[in-house]
Amino acid sequence: MASAKQTGKAGRKKAAPVAEVLRVLAELYPDAECALTYRNPYELLIATILSAQCTDARVNMVTPALFEKFPTPEAMAAADLDDIVELVRSTGFFNNKARNILACCRDIVTRHGGEVPGTLDDLVKLAGVGRKTANVVLGNAFGVPGITVDTHLGRVSRRLGLTRNEDPVKVEFDLMKKIPKDQWTLFSHRVIHHGRALCAARKPKCEVCPLSGVCPAA
Repeated sequence: MASAKQTGKAGRKKAAPVAEVLRVLAELYPDAECALTYRNPYELLIATILSAQCTDARVNMVTPALFEKFPTPEAMAAADLDDIVELVRSTGFFNNKARNILACCRDIVTRHGGEVPGTLDDLVKLAGVGRKTANVVLGNAFGVPGITVDTHLGRVSRRLGLTRNEDPVKVEFDLMKKIPKDQWTLFSHRVIHHGRALCAARKPKCEVCPLSGVCPAA
């Protein structure tokens, strides 16, 4: 069985064949999708900001009340910071998240007429939005392919030998070269599901993982 310490060893062995990885993941998680609940790009953007170092399940418990009180970027931009803090407190790092949400929505209102922008360049210029958050919004709300590198995707990709990098942006660029562009978003969902279900950080379930035969870390 692989251990967390074995993650780095994958890069020194032959990487798992991309076609086989895609095939197995498609069989395991055919209906994989974004676990955050949202109705529009604005809600997905805010939910993704809140999901940093927090479970999607917890975020989904918080956002209904948040969006009931602040249903649009304009409403959130005009909010009192303390009100946002209280509504997002249970997601952790709430002061920083609340400040980012407020600043982000003010940016959306002043720079984009109240509409969440649909390009990577514009999204990453918003307060509190990095490439990971931007790719979540692009891939799921706008249908623009993007690879979302969270801790699960980074870990699984390294174990499979698809990257040797730890930096999320470098991991993203490595995978962009190997994964067909039209599968970037779905690939991200499936790998994240796999990281949660089988390829855990401390105790990966290699003995029951269908990828163990080609995984260099198994």
